[in-house]
Amino acid sequence: MGDRARTPTLTALLCLGAAPKPSIWADPGPMVSRGSPMTIWCQGSLQADVYHLYKDRVSKPLDTEAPQNSSKKAGFSIESMSTHTAGVYQCAYHSRRKGWSERSDPLLLVVTGVYPAPSLSAHPSHVVTSGGNVSLSCSSEVTGDTFYLLKEGGAGPPRQMQSRTFRGRWQAVFSVGPMNASHGGTYRCYYNSSSYPHTWSYPSNPLHLEVTGVYREPSLSAQPGSLVFSGDNLTLQCRSGAGFDRFALTKDEGLTSPQHLHGQHSPYFPLGHVSHTHGGQYRCYSGHNLSHAWSAPSDPLDILIVGMYEKPSISAQPGPSVSWGEKVILQCRSEISLDRFHLSKEGSPAAPQLLRLQDAAAPFQASFTIGPVTSNHEGNYTCYSSDSTFPYLLSLPSDTLELLVSAPSPQDYTVENLIRMGGAALILVVLGILLFQARDSPGRLEDAARR
Repeated sequence: MGDRARTPTLTALLCLGAAPKPSIWADPGPMVSRGSPMTIWCQGSLQADVYHLYKDRVSKPLDTEAPQNSSKKAGFSIESMSTHTAGVYQCAYHSRRKGWSERSDPLLLVVTGVYPAPSLSAHPSHVVTSGGNVSLSCSSEVTGDTFYLLKEGGAGPPRQMQSRTFRGRWQAVFSVGPMNASHGGTYRCYYNSSSYPHTWSYPSNPLHLEVTGVYREPSLSAQPGSLVFSGDNLTLQCRSGAGFDRFALTKDEGLTSPQHLHGQHSPYFPLGHVSHTHGGQYRCYSGHNLSHAWSAPSDPLDILIVGMYEKPSISAQPGPSVSWGEKVILQCRSEISLDRFHLSKEGSPAAPQLLRLQDAAAPFQASFTIGPVTSNHEGNYTCYSSDSTFPYLLSLPSDTLELLVSAPSPQDYTVENLIRMGGAALILVVLGILLFQARDSPGRLEDAARR
């Protein structure tokens, strides 16, 4: 009974005197392309006098090396990596005081470049909104039993998945997400055969995964403006907060995510002399250098190319002179079959108003209702026509129509008229009277204010 009780204690004391287990690693790494040199390093205690290298758990050592004088570690060189040198390695060392150590943890050494490269693609896009998900599909025409997904610079082991056949190809689909900034980066995939698990294919094409929505959205503007004649110069500018030094511009992505973000250090995007191909909807993103995390997209900016069709005509109903608080209809009419009409006011930063033709039969025209009018509506108006098939290509501008708003008079403000004009119009009318009185007689307004 007493002897049995002392046995665990004796074993523990013996273990305390055993040589510590060595560490093992590969330089430049555990995945080496076929034909390349590499070194397996083993490091134990400072008392080590000899190291043994073992392969595939065989009891007989594959190689023996003396430790280096300074670090007491030993290097086992492989001049040319091949299918024969791939496998599982361990090492152990001997010291005169404590004898042989236990073997190190296993080191899996993989040779790549033995089979043709697979292809790697992202669905629905390489660019994913923060919080969203993406599927990375690795496929090959050559039989592959297991596929592996690696992220460049990733600390964890490769993700692996058994293959399935789809349309005559072997493939595996890896789900990534919900996305955050850490998921951005460069991915590659490989495959192997179950008969030779340490022999892998060439790497796939690199896939750059970008994450948007990490930062607040920038703003996008056009210089000299979003309405530009074919042949004129145009520059788009992406404005963001301080500290951002990388910018990307996308075109015509609509409701889908862009397929790629090509970053540059300047927030200016010169488009040069524009043509019909430059028409479209643009957005921009901001980010930081050497990062795959981006802002949310800016609001869309429509670039409209002018001069593609004959000019329409513009008219005002009942006329170009309108009383304060009344409504006016600006009618844009095209002599050719076009179904979209745009109204622009000179000097206004707002995008042109857009109306679509409801009836495909002639006349081809649209009516823009403006009002109740104030002095802010005064100005020069032009209109354009376009085809819904090519929505960003506009006609030549119509002739300019000058809209004049006459000063309000007291007799215009009967109870019936004020009710018809509505509360908002009433406020505008009162402000209008004060402004006109101030313009005609500044002293009178000051006296009223004192009273």
